[in-house]
Amino acid sequence: MDINFLLFEQFETLDLFGPVEICGRHPDFQLHYISQNGGLVTSTQGVRIDTEPQRNMNTSGALVIPGGAGTRTLIKEEPFLKNLRRLSEDASFVLSVCTGSALLARCGALEEKRATSNKRAFDWVVSTSDKVHWIRKARWVHDGKFYTSSGISAGMDMTLGFIRDRLGTPAAERIAGRMEYIWNKNPDIDFFGT
Repeated sequence: MDINFLLFEQFETLDLFGPVEICGRHPDFQLHYISQNGGLVTSTQGVRIDTEPQRNMNTSGALVIPGGAGTRTLIKEEPFLKNLRRLSEDASFVLSVCTGSALLARCGALEEKRATSNKRAFDWVVSTSDKVHWIRKARWVHDGKFYTSSGISAGMDMTLGFIRDRLGTPAAERIAGRMEYIWNKNPDIDFFGT
């Protein structure tokens, strides 16, 4: 399966690299770093990633959208949102980390779906669409082909949950064990929720 990480200026580094570390450990996943036009994209923490133009991607794979400060600008950019809607419709699975769900909500991809986001930005994310069933207390939420996680590190738990759903619990546990990562396997247990 192709795993397409859609990047933009000022994405959150762990939102990307947590899921990358997990997906990169499975031999059947091919990882691609894409952006609207390709080229270098810089995270909030200054990490630069050389991306492929999205037109080169296999859109039927999984689409992963990180959050980060850049989402505050992108929710106002109609060409980006229109493009994200199309990519979300074409993808077999769509995963968002943190405020990445704000982008999915704003483009209309999450209408009538259950979703969550970072608790520290939750009220802002909820303001991006009143057509989403927002879940405040959840580590991650799975609804159809959509997976949304709460803040930053929750993207790792969600990605392992995605692997469990696709490939079984042993595959997800092997990856977590090799990383020496204590996986929160229950999406409803959210130590950071209020």
